[in-house]
This record gives sequence, structure tokens and C-alpha cells, in this order.
Amino acid sequence: MIVVVAEKPSVGRDIARVLKCTQRGEGFLKGEKYTVTWAVGHLVSLCEPDEVDEKYKRWRMEDLPILPDHIPTKVLPKTRSQFSVVKKLINDPETEYLICATDAGREGELIFRLIYHQAKCKKPVQRLWISSMTDEAIREGFSQLKPGEEYDGLYCSAQCRSQADWLVGMNASRAFTLRFDALLSIGRVQTPTLAILVKRHHEIANFKPEEYYTVTADFGDYSGQWFDEKAEDEKKAHRIAAKEKADLIAKAIRGKAARVKDVQAEAKKDLPPQLYDLTSLQREANKKLGFTADKTLKTAQELYEKWKAITYPRTDSRYLPMDMLGRAKLTLQKLPGDYQSFVGNIPWKEEGKLPISKRIFDNAKVTDHHAIIPTPQTAPMDKLPPDAAKLFDMIARRTIAVFYPAHEYDAIRVVTACEGHAFKSNGRVIRINGWKDVYPQEDKESDALPALAPGDGRTVSKASVKKESTKPPAPHTDASLLSAMENAGRELEDEALREQMKGSGLGTPATRAAIIERLIQVGYAARKGRALQATEKGVSLIAIAPEEIASPETTGRWELALDKIARSQGDAERFMQGIRKLTGFLIEYARDTKAEATFPEEMRRKAKGGKGKAAAKTVPGAACPLCGKPLQENAKAFGCSAWREGCRFTLWKDCLTRGGGPALTEKLVSMLLEKKNLRGSTGIIALEDQHISFIPADGQAPSVSVPTIYQKK
Repeated sequence: MIVVVAEKPSVGRDIARVLKCTQRGEGFLKGEKYTVTWAVGHLVSLCEPDEVDEKYKRWRMEDLPILPDHIPTKVLPKTRSQFSVVKKLINDPETEYLICATDAGREGELIFRLIYHQAKCKKPVQRLWISSMTDEAIREGFSQLKPGEEYDGLYCSAQCRSQADWLVGMNASRAFTLRFDALLSIGRVQTPTLAILVKRHHEIANFKPEEYYTVTADFGDYSGQWFDEKAEDEKKAHRIAAKEKADLIAKAIRGKAARVKDVQAEAKKDLPPQLYDLTSLQREANKKLGFTADKTLKTAQELYEKWKAITYPRTDSRYLPMDMLGRAKLTLQKLPGDYQSFVGNIPWKEEGKLPISKRIFDNAKVTDHHAIIPTPQTAPMDKLPPDAAKLFDMIARRTIAVFYPAHEYDAIRVVTACEGHAFKSNGRVIRINGWKDVYPQEDKESDALPALAPGDGRTVSKASVKKESTKPPAPHTDASLLSAMENAGRELEDEALREQMKGSGLGTPATRAAIIERLIQVGYAARKGRALQATEKGVSLIAIAPEEIASPETTGRWELALDKIARSQGDAERFMQGIRKLTGFLIEYARDTKAEATFPEEMRRKAKGGKGKAAAKTVPGAACPLCGKPLQENAKAFGCSAWREGCRFTLWKDCLTRGGGPALTEKLVSMLLEKKNLRGSTGIIALEDQHISFIPADGQAPSVSVPTIYQKK
């Protein structure tokens, strides 16, 4: 028997269907040759500090840093039954070998290896590596299995990332929380990402607008803006500091004759946009559709897994390998009917061959996965949910547009003179619309100019003065923050490091959305419409955080090192030594820093001198499930009002956020106590067996389960 371990039940069922595994079991599907089972996201995780040593239940500065020689792992309580199923199957004497079919990436590799080692399995492993969930892709993947040891570097990189985040996060969060008496979360990617938001916050807060005036002349069939022909800065050449001067210019030209002084036409070419990787898809979906990065990822994952409509979305490549030329052609031919008119206008070569270029096909620029494109399986557009249909439309049009010719036009610059003043007009004349034909709804060209030549005369029919002012930088959006994370190394002064960090910014395409959501969950950032802004708490944290954890340089070095380890070119032991050294530094910094910060009252960890502590309030209609006494809420938790009599039932408000779950609110807790199980769009919250648990709907974040009985030492 061959046991296939998938990452999620839905993926397991798809694989089982292709392998003809139809016999249902508890947590698996069985066929003549294969048995397919699955994880539910993470079944195994690193232990918490207090599970390593009970003394860490209490947060004390003298116990830091926590640097165990080995961080043990544990089976997550909520999914223990499924782990038992997988463990029994993979260790069964009749099992010949295993096939790792978790997601083809760093985290997918980690999920499988943690299960494998926790189960003390010794069976040989083959690796399934696919970029599409169509039946054809699954069959092809099973015909090209590779030995599991070929991915040892990827696992080592994932293990280093996981342990590094644990060491830095657990230690720094405790140290800064204790030092500043406020519940603070520190992370190797989270904190420098927050620093980007805080930097923009300060840029906006410190911005001092400059007022100026502009003069626009209406020449009848076109208009022009006054500019200083001698100005060194062309961007500021149209600004007039004094209103009096602007009024005089306008008065001088009204009703007067004007003459075209100069006409310049510059041929320009806009190449087709490249195919999407995940980050570029998230950026554009935020701009065009208003999707958050997290929503785009989840929608793309749904298109990949449920609808089999697109290829693997968690990719950092915008290219296809050359051996996909035939598949790309088939994909275009299989697109739904509404797209076929655009496909037909691709400049096909003789014998129906696609036009190719290095901007599309380049083996050297394909990493673990190629760019995101539709699959050759025609998408069921009539069944797709509206958001999924919109995202698919973006991907389909982009896949068509890359094969179109460039958009070519003449950029026209006209200078018109009147009464000794010069006025500039810009326009364009389209020569070849090219790839923009694929986006007809976006064709909003409104800068056409009449045919003009030097010496042509006009009369100024109207002249207007407008008061304007310089604008502060715009607040970040998901799109701009993703771009800043992706290109975090651009602002580094170290030129050599800046060059090294190309393509290695903060986080990975697969994790950046979760990092943004985490900042919001812990109260460091907030959304206002599409804007992402640092909160008072976030600004205060960056004010006290050392450069070593708040700058992109540290995280950039880590990502580079992890990438090298994944490719078996880096030294994992040296990397972890560096992490331990950094952890020690952060503890010493927190102990010794003279920095001071005031955090919002609701973020206080405890009251000083009996002041500042909000009184606990009773939660209406909610009773402790252990003793039946009323439930109370304070700034950090919900707990039993009979705590003085010894009842220790406690629900910390942030206990589920580490697994991507929501912060607990009065409404959520009341519903949870009544129903014991809540199912939402992001996952399932359950309250049972003196534990509260959260299982994410998409299985990407680790499940989390924490006790509801708070034991004081």
C-alpha cells in the first residue's frame, strides 16, 4: 500500500478521485493501490514556552532569554484524532512508502515533515510537486514523483524559519511586554512591516503643505498651463507663488492672440504587462477591485483548489518555462467563450504558433512555481462566485494580453506663446492600441490634441487662476504596502546588500497577506476604507524598537539566508546561531533601554500603583461554563467573576490570533458559550474539554488550541 498525505481534505479528495480511491474511511480514502489521507492545515506545531518548561508560565525578565537546545513539537489537541489516523496509516506494516502531497512550497513541506517526525515514521518518501489541481496535472505529477530527500533543503529552510520566528517572537514579545508594561507583540517580519507604516505616518504628520497658483489658458479647441521656461525643476515649473502674479498673467492674456511656438512628438511604446505572481495579483486586485491582500489570496486559493480554474497561486515568479508553450496555447484555446475574440486577435505565427518572448518564457526566472495563469480546464463562469469571477477575469485577460503587441503612441508636447508667456499642453496620438485592446473598458484616453504646427494662431477665449497646494504622501493601501514589502531593500544605504536583496524583501508572497492581517489583529494598524494606517500603539512600538528588529535590513538578510538554505547552498547551523545572538541582544536591549513610551490605556498589561486599571464589567447573559457564576470582561480577557473563590476559567482576548483567528469580543464569547461551536468565513471556533480552538477555513495558518483554565503558579 502507498499512503498519500495531502495538506487539506479537499485536496485529498481531488487526488483520491484521480487515483480511484473510493472506499471511505475515517479521515482517509482507500483504493486498490493507494490510500489518501490528509492534514487539516497544521496537525503538529512547536510547543509553547511553558510546555518546554513549566516555569515559563509566568512572564519574568529573569527567565529570559528562552533558548532551548531543541524546541519540541506537539500534536495540536483539536486535530489529535486526524493525526492519529495519519500516524496509523503511515506506520502500518503494509505501507510500502509515502507520497508527500502537501502544498508545493516551504510551509507545505514543513507540515508534512513535522507529522512524519512526530509519528516517528521511517518509511521512504516520494514528493508530488504540481502547479495545478486539474485531473491532468495530478496524473502528470504522479508520473514524475521525486525522492523526498531532494527537498531536504526546503524543509531545513522551513524549520529554520519556524524556529527563528519562535525564538525572536517569544523572547522579544515577553521582554518588551515586561519592560513597557503593555501587551506587545514583536516579530521578525511583522515589526519591520509596521515600521514602513509608521514611517509613512510620520511623513504625513510632519508634512507642511505649500500653497501655489496655476494659470490655465483656453485656446478654444485645446488648453495649456502656464510654465516657466527657465525653471530647473520641470515638475515645479507651473507653480506661481503669489496670487497677484497669477492674476496679472491671466489678465494679460485674456482675449489676446496666441501662437504655437513649438510642437514635439516623441514615439513611445508601452510593452504588455507581465504575467501575475501572487504579490502583483494582490496589488492590482486591491487597486482595481478593492480586495485586501488576504481576500485576494483566499479567492485565488479557491479558484485553484475548488474550481481548478487557475494554477498554483502562491508563486513568486512572473514567467513560464519553455516546456509550457504547448500548454499555454491549449489554455488560451480553452478559455470561456467571452474571451475567444481576444484570443483570436493574438498575432499568431504560422501554423498557429504563439509569439514568444523572454518576458513570458524564461526558464532561468521560474522558481518553485511558474506564473499564475488559467488552467486548460474551461472555467465554469456561470458557477463562480462574483469575487472569484472578477479575479479570474483579471488573470485571464492578463494571460491573453502578454501575447499582444506593444501599445504604441506619439507623446505630443505643445508650447503656445501669448503676451510673452508660455503655456504647455500634453497629449498623445495612438498609433497601435496593441495589448490595451484586451482592456476596452479601461480605455479612457482624454488627452487628444488637435493637429497643430509651429506658427498656428489661436485666441485666448478664457484664462483661469486656480489655488492649489502640495499634497502629503498618500496613506498606504494593501497594494502600496505589498510593494514596499517586496522591495524593502531599495532604501538600504549598503549598495552591496541592496543588490543582494533584489527579489528578497519582507516575508514571502505566501505570507505577506497574513502579516498585514496580523498587524491589524494585534492593534498596530487599522483600515480606514482602503487605507492602512499605523495606530497609536504601532507608532509607540516602533519608537522603542531597536533598528535591528525594525529595519528591513535584518529581515532581508534572513530571507536571503533562508532562500540559500532552501537551495542547499546555506549553512542552517550558522543561521540559527545568528538568530540566537539576535534574540539575546533584544533581551538585553529591552532590559537596558532608557526609551520610554506610553501605550493606550486599553493596551496596559497591568495597573501601576492601583491606577489606570479598568474595572471588570459583567457580560450580560453570559455564565461561566465551570461554575455558573456571571462572566466578567476586562481589558485583556473574559473570566469568571468567582475568581476569588478559586474558579480560574479565562478566555484571553488574543488567544486565537496566533492561528489567524479573531480577537474575542463580548458578542463572540456570548455566542460561543451558548452554541459551543461557531463557523464563520475565516474558520471554526470551538469551546470544549476546557480548551478553546480555532481551525482556519483555508488551512493555511496553523490551527490553535489553548486551555481555558488559567493556572496561577
